[in-house]
Amino acid sequence: MPAIRAASAAPRLPSPPSRTGLAPHWRLGLTGMAAIAVTFGFARYGYGLFLPEFRERFGLSVSLVGLIGSASYAGYLVALLLVGGLVARFGPRPLVVVGGGCATVGTALVALATGPGTLTVGLVLAGSSSGWAWAPYADAVDRVVPPALRERVTGMIATGTAFGVAVAGPLALAARGTGWRLVWLVFAALSLATTVANARVLPSGPHEPRAPHEPHEPRGLRRFARREAVPLFATALLYGCVGAVYWAFAVEAVASAAGADSWLSPLFWTVMGLAGTAGVLTGHAIVRHGLRRVQTGLFAGMSCAVALLGTAPGSLPAVLGSAVVYGPCFMAGSGLLAVWSHRVFAEQPSTGFSGTVFFLGLGTLVGPGAVGAVAGVWGLRTGLLLTAALGALALAARPAGQVSGRRACSGT
Repeated sequence: MPAIRAASAAPRLPSPPSRTGLAPHWRLGLTGMAAIAVTFGFARYGYGLFLPEFRERFGLSVSLVGLIGSASYAGYLVALLLVGGLVARFGPRPLVVVGGGCATVGTALVALATGPGTLTVGLVLAGSSSGWAWAPYADAVDRVVPPALRERVTGMIATGTAFGVAVAGPLALAARGTGWRLVWLVFAALSLATTVANARVLPSGPHEPRAPHEPHEPRGLRRFARREAVPLFATALLYGCVGAVYWAFAVEAVASAAGADSWLSPLFWTVMGLAGTAGVLTGHAIVRHGLRRVQTGLFAGMSCAVALLGTAPGSLPAVLGSAVVYGPCFMAGSGLLAVWSHRVFAEQPSTGFSGTVFFLGLGTLVGPGAVGAVAGVWGLRTGLLLTAALGALALAARPAGQVSGRRACSGT
C-alpha cells in the first residue's frame, strides 16, 4: 500500500509513552481493544445476556424483545451514517469519545430504568456507541501502525468484543436476579474509564486520502461502486444479520430450555467470550491462509453454532459446543471485515470501512425483528434454524482473488 504523506500524518501520531515503554501502535491496539470491549461486549450485546431479567422485570413479549433489539441496532446504523464523513474531517478521536459517551450514558440509563420506555432509550443509546467507535479505528490504524503490523493490530482491536463478553458473563452469574442493575452501573464506569484512555491515545484532525492527486478518483457514493466490494458488502450484511440474532436470542433460547434460574446461560456466555479471544489471531490467519479460506471457515462455523442452539438449546454439550464455535468465528469475523475493507478501500480506509459496516448495520437492523416475528408464530428454535441457513449463504460471497493473496498483506 502507498505510504501516507509524512507531512500530513506525522504531527498526529500519538507520543511514545514515557512509563510503559509501549510503542504507539501497541498502545492503540490495547486501548482500541478496550473500547470495542465496552461498546460491543457491554453496551451492545449486554442486552441479550440480561434478556431473561429484562423480560421478567418489564414484562416484555418475544416479539417486543425483537423490536427493541432492532431499535438498538437502528441507533448503531444512524451513527454509522454519520461517521463516514465526519472521521475524514475530524479524525478518529472525537468520534470514539462520542461513542464512549453514548456507552456510558446508555448503560447508566439501563441500570436506572423503571419502565420499558427508559430501558429502550438506554439500550438504543448504548447500542449506537459501537457505530461511533468501531469504524474510526480503520483510520487510526492507517495513521499509526506500520504497514507490516496493520492486519495484526486490526484483528487485535476487533477481538475486544470477546474480552468484554468474557467479563460480562461472570458478572451476570455473580449478580443473578435483582443484581443486574449493579452490573450495568459497572458497565457505565468501565465505559467512562475506557473513553478517557482513548482520548489520550487516538490521533485527531483530518486524514488526507492516500492518492489525493488522482484526477478520476470517484466521489460520493460512487467510491463504493466497485466490483470487488460486492462480496464484501454481501458478507457484511449476512454477518450482521446472523450475529444480531445470536446475540439477541441465544441466552433466551438457553434460558427457556434450561430454566431462567439455570447457571447454564451465564456459563454459556462466559465460554463464548473466552473462546472468542482466539480471534486475536485473525490477522495472522489471514496472512497465512488468505481471506477466502478464512471467510469460508468463519461462516461455516457460525452457521453450525446457530444451528446447534436451534436444535438442542437445553443440551449442555450442544450449548457449550455452540459457544466454543461461535465465539472465535464471530470475533474473527469483525477483524476479517476490517482487513478486507482496508484492502478494497485502501485510499480512504475509514470511509470505506464505514460503508462496509453500514451494510453490517442493515443486517443487524433487520435480523432481530424478523426472527422475533418468526418466533412469535413458529417458535424461537425455528427462527434460529432459519438464521443458520441464512448464514450459510455467505459462503457464496467470497473475496475477489486480487484482495485475498499473500501479496496484499505485505503493505505493498
